[in-house]
Amino acid sequence: MTLAQQVSGPEPVAEAIGVSKRFGRTVALNRVDLRVEAGRTHALVGRNGAGKSTLVSILTGLTAPDEGLVRFQGSPAPAPADRDAWRARVACVYQHSTIIPDLSVAENLFVNRQGLGRPVVSWRALRARARELLDTWSVPVDVETPARELSVEHRQLVEIARALSHGARFIILDEPTAQLDGAAIARLFARIRDLQEHGVTFLYISHHLDETYEICSDITVFRDARHILTAPAVELGTPELIAAMTGDAISLEAAAPRRSPPRGDAPALRVRGLTRPGEFDDITFEVGRGEIVGLAGGGSSGRNEVAETIVGLRRAVGGSVEVSGVPLRRRGVRAGRDAGIGFVPRDRHDEGLVPEMSVADNATLTVPRRLGRFGVIVRSTRDALARKAIDELGIKTDGPGQAVAELSGGNQQKVVFARALATDPAVLVLIAPTAGVDVRSKQTLREAVRDTADRGTAVLVASDELDDLRDCDRVLVLVQGTGTATFDKGWDDRELVAAMEGML
Repeated sequence: MTLAQQVSGPEPVAEAIGVSKRFGRTVALNRVDLRVEAGRTHALVGRNGAGKSTLVSILTGLTAPDEGLVRFQGSPAPAPADRDAWRARVACVYQHSTIIPDLSVAENLFVNRQGLGRPVVSWRALRARARELLDTWSVPVDVETPARELSVEHRQLVEIARALSHGARFIILDEPTAQLDGAAIARLFARIRDLQEHGVTFLYISHHLDETYEICSDITVFRDARHILTAPAVELGTPELIAAMTGDAISLEAAAPRRSPPRGDAPALRVRGLTRPGEFDDITFEVGRGEIVGLAGGGSSGRNEVAETIVGLRRAVGGSVEVSGVPLRRRGVRAGRDAGIGFVPRDRHDEGLVPEMSVADNATLTVPRRLGRFGVIVRSTRDALARKAIDELGIKTDGPGQAVAELSGGNQQKVVFARALATDPAVLVLIAPTAGVDVRSKQTLREAVRDTADRGTAVLVASDELDDLRDCDRVLVLVQGTGTATFDKGWDDRELVAAMEGML
């Protein structure tokens, strides 16, 4: 349904009408429409590369459309250079925080406005104004706290309060739950509903379809830079939504059964009594060749910290790690890689990729000795290895030489996978492997994990995403740094979630 076909009513908070945008030969948006009604939460969903990020950039005034109009409450969007006018109409809370870690909460709330209209900053007045703002919007943080000490959840709330202080009542949330656990997500949703009652409208962007149904009133689907449909959430079933996003029906839960991993062999990964005070204590488990084991738990469970200790990012004070029967004696990621551990970190942007480098360079960073002799890289060898990974993982790219920063999020994550698999590891450790990727890429990455295990690699998956854990032969649950339960294949969603939340 186009905007011209919709029944006229009160002016929407925000709308895009026939918006198009090209970047060179790439069509990022092709005459798309979006209409966001006041006081509602409207989902914008689609696969990576569908055009969501480009539309957000246009709706926030960072990019000008080639064609079409953007309106706020019926009025044309401000001139691109009038940043204050844009801030008074719309704000975006991105997946990667724009909070400045070295400043206090008060300074972040009024960044570039510390003087509150006066030529000299009164820090007492600034802190008082900040407390008033946080109290008004029920944000439970101290204004003098350094921003780097805030949790992800509280950083998001501070960013929302900062947006509201400019007068904006339309807020875009871009993957807001990507780094939150279940309890924090529930609190965020409660805050969204409370703000809605006070006249705030949200555009919600997420790859988590269950969240979309839980918090959103309306859903718009983009695919291949086009507007596919807009419908009330209650009228759009999950199969229809996935079909609209992908062009066909995909079930994330339905996967071909895996053959059972071999029994009797020595484990590829053995962890004994691993301890790091304040994060986890006495963690013991094994992962056999060809086995996929999940390490699950909430945000403070220690699951990620255990995984990062195994690969060498953190140092344990007690316990041991063995790979293929050989204890890890040296510390660090390189030592783990040399011992046979491949690793996909939790944050591809900060820890997984070198954005200035090409797809080929990123995919082969772990195997420099295979690219040429005497430290000289043979480009044809490098590109051949990259093309093999591109084909096997279905990386959508113009070729090995394309800058990895130009790829969609799902394809960037596939490049991170390619780099981890390039060493033919005995153990593959994954942290939140499908966070922030679209439904099709999620399916491809899950297939890659299964194929890797079928070739005999031991796989450890640290995640609180149920879809990440569905292919696991066992799931180990951690609560506050302690192992509390083990679930065999065929676990019940509700029981596993209850265990992860410490309710069993």
